[in-house]
Amino acid sequence: MKTNFSKKLKLNPVQILALGFAIVIFTGAILLTLPIASADGNSTNFLDCIFTSTSAVCVTGLVTVDTGTHWNYFGKTVIMCLIEIGGLGFMSFATLLALLVGKKITLKERLLLQESMNSFNLQGLVKLAKYVLMFTFSVELIGALLLSTQFIPDYGLAKGIYFSIFHAISAFCNAGFDLIGNFSSLTGYAENPVIILTIGSLIVIGGLGFAVWSEIYNYRGIKKLSLHSKVVIAMTAFLVFGGAILMFIFEVNNPETIKNMSFKGKILSSLFASISPRTAGFNSISTSGMTTAGIFLTIILMFIGGSPGSTAGGIKTSTAGILLMTLVSVIKGREDTEVFKKRIPKEIVYRAFAISTLGLGLVIIVTMILSITEVGASFEYLLYEVTSAFGTVGLTLGLTQKLSSIGKVLIALTMYCGRVGPMTVAIALTNKKSISSIKYPEDKILVG
Repeated sequence: MKTNFSKKLKLNPVQILALGFAIVIFTGAILLTLPIASADGNSTNFLDCIFTSTSAVCVTGLVTVDTGTHWNYFGKTVIMCLIEIGGLGFMSFATLLALLVGKKITLKERLLLQESMNSFNLQGLVKLAKYVLMFTFSVELIGALLLSTQFIPDYGLAKGIYFSIFHAISAFCNAGFDLIGNFSSLTGYAENPVIILTIGSLIVIGGLGFAVWSEIYNYRGIKKLSLHSKVVIAMTAFLVFGGAILMFIFEVNNPETIKNMSFKGKILSSLFASISPRTAGFNSISTSGMTTAGIFLTIILMFIGGSPGSTAGGIKTSTAGILLMTLVSVIKGREDTEVFKKRIPKEIVYRAFAISTLGLGLVIIVTMILSITEVGASFEYLLYEVTSAFGTVGLTLGLTQKLSSIGKVLIALTMYCGRVGPMTVAIALTNKKSISSIKYPEDKILVG
């Protein structure tokens, strides 16, 4: 009886990963609900705490209470730690702690690391985890030093240093939390190139993925880069610069965003408005004041997100790249998906379509439910909010603070699914992958 019960409780790596994120979120919520976490010394509503903790661990940035004014330094530090853990994955931190105390990394823990870091194989995973942590802390330190040149003159030494560290971590982890206050994000620094370019660079670096940066660090020529890195870099460059050009065209005559800025400000804001939807959530211009075209472009960028094995969310750049190249291959009459003169295995193509379909389905379903629960909210606002939650972005048109209790729960669950991954959640909810040896006869269906 006991043996059967233990077998039922046995979790696979995917399930442990999904459960681990949930435990971290719940722990963070309990800490935030303590009176010592809020600026006024009162206990914060648990639903707002669970929403904030979910947003931090899922590196989203959507908040129901203003981060800069509602929380004191204890609360802000809890949020900062949750962002770091969520951005890198709790398994990376568990590995670091295990190495510090001299504990041997078991096969089961390596399997968890493999799932957490989106790695192809088990070889060199512990070494990669060390590299990830060293790389992260180094980049965040450099980012904090650059930001401190602007924040220290504005806020003083101690507060300026804290602001620099917090925003560097938030930007690298693609979280989008800020301490400026009054939900203003970086709108006050729209024409400050040091702040905008530093935050923007940290977002891109964090969103590329650690495996890609490992290859860039050991760069030995374009031909030596893996197909994964080539696709990620190409798609990232295309989305960032293509998005910036389109955003400039859409917003250049909009007085509510960039029309009244200097040319430098227009370029910086257009570039940042293209980078930030890649799951970061900072904004240097008014999101609600954007044109319909600008808002729709932002929704597309939020849905795609960053790259696999990174701190970003969304369906990922490589997934979008595979879908795009599959479309091109079908139009050209080719049997296989081809990218950079390489053939993509059909199981990866199927997985890309499954992830995209699950993600799109989740966004549609949650948007439909919110259209019932959030009375008076327009479809545009609802779709924007849900896509932002799924892509773990954190941008909003101002709906987050007005959400009902049901709306907060739905958006929190969407953030969780977006961070862990819709495919991971779907697999975690099932017992095992079913492998069938049966092959049914082939037949045809008319499409198109």
